[in-house]
Amino acid sequence: MKIKTKLLLGIGLLFLMIVLLTTLSTFFLNKLSGDTKNILVANYNTIDYCRQMQIELNKGFENPVATKSFRQYLTKQKGNITEVGELQMTDKLEADFENLLKDPKNDSVHKTVQKDITDIMLLNMQAIQRKSKVAENTADFSVLWVTVIGTICFLIAFTMLINFPGNIANPIKELTSSIKDIAAQNYSRRLNFDKHNEFGELASSFNTMAQKLEEYRAVNLDKIMIAKKRIETLVDNMNDPVIILDENMQVLFMNNYAHKITGLTGEVTTGKQIQDLAIHNDLIRTLAQDLFSDKPEAAIVKREPVKIYADNKESYFEKEIIPIKIIPTGEKEEKLIGNVIMLQNITPYKELDFAKTNFIATVSHELKTPISSIKMSLQLLENKQVGSLNEEQEGLLESIKEDANRLLKITGELLNMTQVESGTMSMNMRPSNPSEMVDYAINATKAAAEQKQVKLNVNIQEHIPFVMADSEKTSWVLTNLLTNAIRYSYDNSVIYIQAIADGKQVKFSVTDTGQGIAPQYIDKIFDRYFRIPGTRKEGTGLGLSISKEFIEAQGGQIAVQSDFGAGSIFSFSLNAAPQA
Repeated sequence: MKIKTKLLLGIGLLFLMIVLLTTLSTFFLNKLSGDTKNILVANYNTIDYCRQMQIELNKGFENPVATKSFRQYLTKQKGNITEVGELQMTDKLEADFENLLKDPKNDSVHKTVQKDITDIMLLNMQAIQRKSKVAENTADFSVLWVTVIGTICFLIAFTMLINFPGNIANPIKELTSSIKDIAAQNYSRRLNFDKHNEFGELASSFNTMAQKLEEYRAVNLDKIMIAKKRIETLVDNMNDPVIILDENMQVLFMNNYAHKITGLTGEVTTGKQIQDLAIHNDLIRTLAQDLFSDKPEAAIVKREPVKIYADNKESYFEKEIIPIKIIPTGEKEEKLIGNVIMLQNITPYKELDFAKTNFIATVSHELKTPISSIKMSLQLLENKQVGSLNEEQEGLLESIKEDANRLLKITGELLNMTQVESGTMSMNMRPSNPSEMVDYAINATKAAAEQKQVKLNVNIQEHIPFVMADSEKTSWVLTNLLTNAIRYSYDNSVIYIQAIADGKQVKFSVTDTGQGIAPQYIDKIFDRYFRIPGTRKEGTGLGLSISKEFIEAQGGQIAVQSDFGAGSIFSFSLNAAPQA
């Protein structure tokens, strides 16, 4: 039988029994109420009338009031005849009453009236006893039937209470347990509901699904193993080292190149905690250190060159840690299931970079000598003792002089960049006076400022502390920032140069009121060779990059703020020198 049919029959039967119980209870209560009402209304009233007539009779009919009252109660009694023979008794009482009125002193008639009243009361008392017995029988009969029907309703309800929850909940509980087993890939689980109802159909469908899943896993396991082998072979033959870890930092796989550079074999690494391997292997410790960093996961992925002796030479590898995350089926949050450590061999690019740096350094160094000779020749041509020049020749001489200065600046920037890239940059760190460095930068750019009629507003804090810096390179940075500010400022504008103490540091800033920097270029402004697209100003794109390297090499920080269309603020901070 279907569960729906069972529920309809059970609840319907219970509903019918409740309706029947209610109907019977109402019927018997009405009947019992009617019987009781008959006793109270008919017989009780007659007894009361008779009692009142006895009272008036005892007063004597010489009293007109007593006679009147007696007649009133007799009239009421005549209107309340309910029993067989009561009418004749009432008529006899009325006749005897009339006789007594004629002869009030007659004791014989008085006793006859007294007896008539007593007979009527006795008749009604017997009726009350009889009707009470009927009411009692009605009550007993009502209690019996209400008890029987109530017991049947209770048994039906109790049976439903015991059986129905189990009939519905137990199969659902077993189904839930089976679904969990299937989710845990226990596809051999089956449901056994030997019932021809909805649960039986559900069990049949579930068993069919589990059987198909079991067959699917059996068929596809070989394919999965083949695909796994293909991937392992592919990763094994990569020219880059790869280490795969699970969520517990256990090594799942290391390809051949990773075994080669670490000097470890597969038997030693597979299934081991990477922190245990790092104890005895410096390279593993270097590769895995970011996995245990306190920084957020976004900061773990890095590209820092790692120097490793591989392929019989000193090689460079770029490290990248890739977290593996998935969203499990039926869930909403990502779950970390492992990490991949990849090393990309960038040795050829490093060698090319070294070659480029050496070439630039050599060319720049070689260019400085002829450029210096050109400048010396220009100075001789400017000397009137050598000979005078006409106006056109002086213009050409000035143009050659500007180009020579520009070439000299470019070669100087290239040489500085080669020092930075090759790691040969040296810093002469000593207590330096911020005022002297600012004055040097102002003097170096005064001519360019006067040419554009740009006013330089200098604000140096009084009694400003010395800074621990390379004064030559810091002065070069200030000069470069001031030169850029003059170059990109409008004519007749103002540039503000400021140096103030900021805690244990001294902050230098150069503020212009030029065109500013577009927001999309702020993060790239310190990149090498970067120039804002569309700018017509001359330059190599190295000045700000070199400035950043110089300041950071001295333990400082450099930053830029810009309001596009309103100007820029370039600033850097250096540590204050300890006071003697």
